[in-house]
Amino acid sequence: MLSTEAVSAAVREARKPKQIEAGGISRAATIVSKIPGAERLPRALLILLENVVRRAKTDEEAMLMCARILEAGEKGAQGKEIEFMPSRVLFQDFTGVPVFVDFAAMRDAMAARGGDPEKVNPHIPTTLIIDHSVIAEEAGCAGARAENERIEAERNRERFAFLKWASRSFENVKVVPPAEGICHQLNMERFSKVVGTDALWQGEGEMACFDTLVGTDSHTTTVNGIGCMGWGVGGIEAEAAALGQSITMLVPEVVELRLEGKLRDGISGMDCALTVCELLRKAQVVGSLVEVTGPGVAELTATQRACIANMTPEYGATTTLFPVDAQTFKYLALTGRDPEEIAFIEAYLREQGMLGERDAHYARTYALDLSTVEPCLAGPSRPHRRVAVPGLKARFEESSAEHGHKPETGKMALQFGDRMCELDHGALAIAAITSCTTATDPAMMVAAGLVAKKATDFGLEPKPWVKKIMAPGSHATLEILKRAHLTAPLEKLGFFTCGFGCMSCIGNSGSIAPALHEHADDLELTSILSGNRNFDGRISPDVAQNYLAEPALVVAYSLVGTLDTDLSEEPVGTGKDGKPVMLSDLLPTDEEIRDVLAKVLTRDLYEEAAEGLFEGSDAWKAIPASSSATYAWDESSTYVRRPPYFEDAKHETVRAVKDARVLALLGAFVTTDHISPAGTIAEGSPAARYLTEHGVPENEWNTYGTRRGNHEVMMRGTFANVKLENALAQGRQGGYTYDFERDEVTSIYDAAMDYKAQNEDEVVVAGKMYGSGSSRDWAGKGPALLGVKAVLAESFERIHRSNLIGMGIVPLQFEDGVSAGMLGLDGTERITVEPIDFSKGLPEPKMVAVSAVKPSGEKIDFRALVRVDTPSEGAYISEGGILPYVLGQLV
Repeated sequence: MLSTEAVSAAVREARKPKQIEAGGISRAATIVSKIPGAERLPRALLILLENVVRRAKTDEEAMLMCARILEAGEKGAQGKEIEFMPSRVLFQDFTGVPVFVDFAAMRDAMAARGGDPEKVNPHIPTTLIIDHSVIAEEAGCAGARAENERIEAERNRERFAFLKWASRSFENVKVVPPAEGICHQLNMERFSKVVGTDALWQGEGEMACFDTLVGTDSHTTTVNGIGCMGWGVGGIEAEAAALGQSITMLVPEVVELRLEGKLRDGISGMDCALTVCELLRKAQVVGSLVEVTGPGVAELTATQRACIANMTPEYGATTTLFPVDAQTFKYLALTGRDPEEIAFIEAYLREQGMLGERDAHYARTYALDLSTVEPCLAGPSRPHRRVAVPGLKARFEESSAEHGHKPETGKMALQFGDRMCELDHGALAIAAITSCTTATDPAMMVAAGLVAKKATDFGLEPKPWVKKIMAPGSHATLEILKRAHLTAPLEKLGFFTCGFGCMSCIGNSGSIAPALHEHADDLELTSILSGNRNFDGRISPDVAQNYLAEPALVVAYSLVGTLDTDLSEEPVGTGKDGKPVMLSDLLPTDEEIRDVLAKVLTRDLYEEAAEGLFEGSDAWKAIPASSSATYAWDESSTYVRRPPYFEDAKHETVRAVKDARVLALLGAFVTTDHISPAGTIAEGSPAARYLTEHGVPENEWNTYGTRRGNHEVMMRGTFANVKLENALAQGRQGGYTYDFERDEVTSIYDAAMDYKAQNEDEVVVAGKMYGSGSSRDWAGKGPALLGVKAVLAESFERIHRSNLIGMGIVPLQFEDGVSAGMLGLDGTERITVEPIDFSKGLPEPKMVAVSAVKPSGEKIDFRALVRVDTPSEGAYISEGGILPYVLGQLV
């Protein structure tokens, strides 16, 4: 056991900042490596240790939280509550717009209470990158990018004007205009420092600290690839952090992923990422910090590591943290970081004991021999459902049969331009080289270009029914392809750059070929994309099966035009010489890729690509915006409206749910894609009715994502995913439920409004891993606005549980081995939960009694665990959510 006296003395000493000098830079720093027990901590916990010791208000508080981290590290298990304060926050526009709408509403509420509205202001650096609103309306042609950017600027003028106001009115806010790149790649290339400075430090000079962040996109973990510790949180939690509120968390367990060997020739970072995803989902690392170690790490480039780290949310972990080493410093230098800063980073990390191997203690260890990784895809529906190239045909046909479609039963002749083509189940509707998972890695983008070059040399031609989408993650990515002379062959196959944004990965694929759209119910359509999410209905509502793969395979399958194929045996196509062209004929060797990168990958490329990053296009510059302290709301706007969170918030120390209606009875693996509004607004939906009533024509409805600043649209789109399966909807798929007031199946929104009108409580009942997927704040906000008081599930994914609490919704978890089905619940019951007391923070009782009464009078009694895990979370619940809580603190 560690000596309490020795630890206390070391903590006091660590809280006296030590000066570090390197590269001509001198900064104070809190050095925690000498605290007894720190030498055995994993890197992730050492970063948390430095954070709590530096940020604690008193020595006693620092000692308490330090002791909790050391205890958790020693036991290799989840520990007690600590408070974590990131050094910065990253937003993308889908989640960023509602955050700043909340800030604006909070300023109004502050003024209404007689306070100074300018007190509502981010206290730490916040960067918002507009990357989620561009849609691939046009693709496959030379003018696609310009046209999509024009449409984006026209459709989103109100949102963009609001964001320009936010960047001018709030301190510590930078907004990257549209068409510059996506948040994860720009975060890697431009904003991440590995070692940053503490914006809240009150002493003289700058205080050095680990560069840590939270982001409102779950794939914020991409930056773990270069040793920055960051993860995704809900927008609600992120805005509280931006306002200077520490994030309360239980010290997570740290799981070791030990890498041995090296990747074989022709194996990509994406192949490795999908393999890790499968491995760690099976290992059940939900909520854990994964830390990567072993000799295999040095065999991966920084951007290959980033590809693996990007997939972290797909196995439910919080981080996948790589060490900082020579590959990291090489990447920082390549992407334009100042040499003096790099020297200081190295010196700081050495002082903290973060360089080289550590004899750390982990909760569990999983090993992967990189030499065993094979070319693969993942899908459908689940990012962790890895499948090797030879197994794709069987996987597709198995999944197709589950939908009632057997091979060769969908054959039909369809017209595409002047060509008549015969298609069958498996026809590829979309092939997208997207920006998120793989475009950070120049090697994979070059590989895609080389496949295109070889394909055109063989005389292969694109299939007319496949929509080709090319969305680079930054201007640097496109510049690499240009300097390598690989844009021309990609464009010859239809892969014209059609915008710098998330596009297909977030569901902004635009419409598919009209002939395919007309027969989407008859054909089992597919998509392939180099992204990280392939959930049902996400990529396109017309596409039944979505698969993830590296960009080179996206190009190859686009030439085949179907995923009902085995490219280990079947040809990609027929060359101009009449001979079959195999996949092996197209895929480049590692040496070919290295030769290209050696010629084009230079520091000046990244510096040139980053010029004018914050300036924006002429259309952006022309958008008017004020810098007033409070926002001038336009009551006629259908994009940005003042939300009712502060007016509706109720202070309730004791929470109870009485005779609640079940709004939805859901199964396992319901994702935030199913809950949060995303993608297109369907004709006849409650959101469409609202827009029509407000004079918005159908061609201007835009998407749910672009209307996240309007709570009226978003609450109407909650649970409206076309693939949602609610047992109460009597077999009808989509956002429907049984309305017990109307005695009929209707939309979930309409039923919720009927229940609210009768002052009836509402609950949602679900299976395992409820809320998997993206860190979407509207997956918490939407249900709250609908009137949901509690969610009863078999288990929750980390971010969504936090979002529910942030909106005042109580997460309740069935006891182990218990489910709604086992209890005989069918959703017709009235649910009552015994009162839960949050007056002392943590819930009392922690295990509550629940009763479900059927219409017949039969009563089913069971118990549930209240998943409010920290006193701070209890305080949020009792205040009606984190936003009213923060406002109260500011007032």
